[in-house]
Amino acid sequence: MDKVRVGIIGSGFVSQVHAEAFLEVPEAEIVASCGADPVGAVEFARKWKIPTSTTDYRQLLERKDIDMVVVGVPNHLHREIVVAAAEAGKHIVIEKPLAHTLEAGRAMMEACREHRVKLMYAETICFSPKYARAKQLVEEGAIGKMYMTKQGAKHSGPPSDWFCDIERAGGGVIMDMGCHGIEWSRWMYGKPQVKSVVAHCQHVFHERTKGEDNSVIILEFEGGGISVLEDCWVRHGGMDDRIELYGTSGVIYCDLLHGSSMETYSVNGYGYAVEKSGDTKGWTFTVFEEAHLYGFPHEMRHFTQCVLNDQSARETGEDGVAALEIIYAAYESAGTGQRVNWPYEPKDPAAIPVNLWLRASEQGGICSLAKVASAKEADRSELKI
Repeated sequence: MDKVRVGIIGSGFVSQVHAEAFLEVPEAEIVASCGADPVGAVEFARKWKIPTSTTDYRQLLERKDIDMVVVGVPNHLHREIVVAAAEAGKHIVIEKPLAHTLEAGRAMMEACREHRVKLMYAETICFSPKYARAKQLVEEGAIGKMYMTKQGAKHSGPPSDWFCDIERAGGGVIMDMGCHGIEWSRWMYGKPQVKSVVAHCQHVFHERTKGEDNSVIILEFEGGGISVLEDCWVRHGGMDDRIELYGTSGVIYCDLLHGSSMETYSVNGYGYAVEKSGDTKGWTFTVFEEAHLYGFPHEMRHFTQCVLNDQSARETGEDGVAALEIIYAAYESAGTGQRVNWPYEPKDPAAIPVNLWLRASEQGGICSLAKVASAKEADRSELKI
């Protein structure tokens, strides 16, 4: 095999980014794509010059000329599609989080083991050039022994409507953005065992979801390192993503996006964000080459090389499961107001994790919802993200 032939499952926001990323991966070729909306599926294929498209992922998986599929669909569909892809003998790149329940994530991992295909976890900030360079500096001893990290991801709201449906997403901002920081923290410390989790959740702004729209998580690892993770859907003014690394002989501050942005003033607003919130009106920091800054091409190139050379991926299904376990512990801590220590196993790994917080809130626990969504908004497409 001299080139990996790729099928993309999904036609929404993140699948657009995936397709863009592969433009920088000459070792791969996208040969087919899939989207639930017939018009959208054709438009997606035309935009990225993909030879064929379908509205049924099963038809894509039947193709003999596909080596690897990249799955970017709502969380509750991950298990069904990944298990089917494993049974079809396809290597799999799955967009974060691994699944909307721990039970589903474990089933996906086992299916891939059984059928001897790679399950590669698309945790993009572990591939971001800036963040990867920061990790290299730590490994070179630039700041001594690292004892604390901070990571924050904040913007004004979820990119697609399905994120607001907790039954499909599994939760709120933690399932959307907190999963990034959780896996990034494990990666920064060399993936040690978690020792404890403390978390707080709030619902302060978005009426269209029952899930949390602001959260703070503190992770403690074996060996003494801690991580503080802040995630927010209520931060207006565009995307903010940054890290801080503290060591015994130095510190690293890294802003992923603003350092390479353009100052822009717009009366009307611009781009994708204006469709959702008008968040690009007035003064903004206009980000360019965002996919590159976040590491999507680097991620896809790495996964492609893993398939070509039969190598282990930097991020795997096991890592996705480990992140899900921490997510469950974070919601349980937020609901009970107590630290969750390891070893830890949620009482019901088949239940969506946010229920560990919501049920405590409904029963008069320490966290109360500021607002409750009156109705779920209809999703435009099951295969859009």
